[in-house]
Amino acid sequence: MKTDDFISLLATGAAPVDRHQLAKRFSLAVLVGAVGATLIVAVLLGVRRDLAEVAATPIFWAKIALPLCLMLGALQLSTRLARPGAALSASGRLLVAVPLAVVWLAGLYVLMSAPSDLRLALVLGKTWRVCPFNITMLSVPGFIAVFWALKGLAPTRLALAGAAGGLLAGSTATLAYCLHCPEMGIPFWGVWYVLGMLVPTIIGALLGPRLLRW
Repeated sequence: MKTDDFISLLATGAAPVDRHQLAKRFSLAVLVGAVGATLIVAVLLGVRRDLAEVAATPIFWAKIALPLCLMLGALQLSTRLARPGAALSASGRLLVAVPLAVVWLAGLYVLMSAPSDLRLALVLGKTWRVCPFNITMLSVPGFIAVFWALKGLAPTRLALAGAAGGLLAGSTATLAYCLHCPEMGIPFWGVWYVLGMLVPTIIGALLGPRLLRW
């Protein structure tokens, strides 16, 4: 076969690449994760009755800020890792690292300022036994959707892409969980919210090389 004929054969049926495919896939994945987690909260866990009241307090929005910043950072990292050869953005890494550092430092300050006999209670709250499990459960719809988005693109660093996708699912789930969770203590968020988001992150890193392989 001549070279020109071979090139013509390869080009047969070729269509223009959708430049917005990445944005479309991840927009849908985040939407599915957010709606799915919110529906599970509403049906299984229940929205806290005093949500309107606590939503008027700065501490509630501080609680929201942690998973929201992590979600935005994980989204940037995931979209970068979905493309071969793309460098990780500094803003994505900062949106993950800075909120964690702020919450941990603020939590440490709260603990050091509290009487020693109250410090453990500030860390454990009332729901430490179920918090990470609930966040992990709520992350399932987003996890499936994000991995679908990654699978349809071209990630090459599969474990890292899987971890970023898992963090995206976990942080989206934590945002929805804030509608239910009664805990308002910074030390609690710094331990149990982070642990809840860490579980899908680790699962994503482990499953990435298997599920995202071309």
